[in-house]
Amino acid sequence: MGERPEITNEVKELIAEFRKPEYDVCCLSDAMDKLGIQCGCFGIKAVVQGVKMAGSAFTLAYRPFGVDGGTVGDYIDDVNEDEIVVIDNNGRLDCTVWGDLLSVMATRRKVAGTVIDGVCRDVPKIRQLKYPVYSRDWFMVTGKDRVKLASINEPVSIGNVEVCPGDILVGDDTGVVVIPLKRAGEVLEVAKGIAAAEARIEEAIRQGKSLREARQQTGYHKLQSKTED
Repeated sequence: MGERPEITNEVKELIAEFRKPEYDVCCLSDAMDKLGIQCGCFGIKAVVQGVKMAGSAFTLAYRPFGVDGGTVGDYIDDVNEDEIVVIDNNGRLDCTVWGDLLSVMATRRKVAGTVIDGVCRDVPKIRQLKYPVYSRDWFMVTGKDRVKLASINEPVSIGNVEVCPGDILVGDDTGVVVIPLKRAGEVLEVAKGIAAAEARIEEAIRQGKSLREARQQTGYHKLQSKTED
């Protein structure tokens, strides 16, 4: 098992900021485009609509089991409030690595959410709990005796994006982005500028200006352009 960074008060404050509605994943994606950071988890979608997620990554990787069998692990007892369970199941769609009992326990422990490069099951219960789960799809077949837990709190791949333990993930109805912990403060500052500019554009439109005029006044077309070194 690897070590994950401590969730300091500074990290908690960053997570609280990223939970604010103005910092949706589109705004954050634009901010990270500007900073040259790959962030969007391709193919990972919300199982529960209308619930925003932000938290610190607790990473796991599953692999097909061998002759010695497989195990799904009881790691959930070690996941804390403000953490997100991030599961790399190599994009498998034929067996699940998350379901109702894990969701119930995660809700009890105030875990911030779950992101899976693979599938979940027990969707009715997950939606009843309104527990944030993001995955490629859902399927009923269990992962028990089909996968084994290969690593905990080591770097993983989710939707072609690397996630390291402690990185901040944000999810909403549009998808999930990964914010490298060491650059989270920088991302937030850029996102603030983008969110403010888009708010000004929306207000200008409400006041009767054309979209072209409103965008020109705020430099919209360069908001996400990569910062020159």
